[in-house]
Amino acid sequence: MDKPTFESFGLVPAVLGAISRKGFEEPTPIQALTIPRLLGAGPDLIARARTGTGKTAAFGIPFSQLLSEPASHVRALVLVPTRELALQVTAELTSLRSGSCPRVAAIYGGASMTEQRRRIGAGLDIAVGTPGRVLDHLERGTLDLSRLEYLVLDEADEMLDMGFIEDIEDILSRARP
Repeated sequence: MDKPTFESFGLVPAVLGAISRKGFEEPTPIQALTIPRLLGAGPDLIARARTGTGKTAAFGIPFSQLLSEPASHVRALVLVPTRELALQVTAELTSLRSGSCPRVAAIYGGASMTEQRRRIGAGLDIAVGTPGRVLDHLERGTLDLSRLEYLVLDEADEMLDMGFIEDIEDILSRARP
């Protein structure tokens, strides 16, 4: 069987251009397994791979294609355990887009709530946030997940080890089923 290529996934030229600008030449194993599933209408997906294997791009590349048109609501939520990871994932997702969409913002504690409210209010396609700050926005009514299409639990094992299970369950209960 031939090795998969980014072109073989049916990605649009704009997304392929963003991938090329990043210097990616061929998909990593986690990307080869994940990207086609996320681009299709498959069921939920659980993926596990070591650090440095391209996990963020594994969901970020499909998001670049699937969320390339602005929406009036948050379409994807990426929950992460720390503010550092929120910033890292936000930067990676931003670098994978081919234009101004998807619009991505980090939502985490220790940063200006006012600025985060402004970013959400201005239009956001992907929110990358820590459980506590996401809940804070949900409780204040500044974040609405009722039309959420995609949810990623990035480093879910770490979030569980840190005791975020109840926060995650609360967030899931407020999101579109």
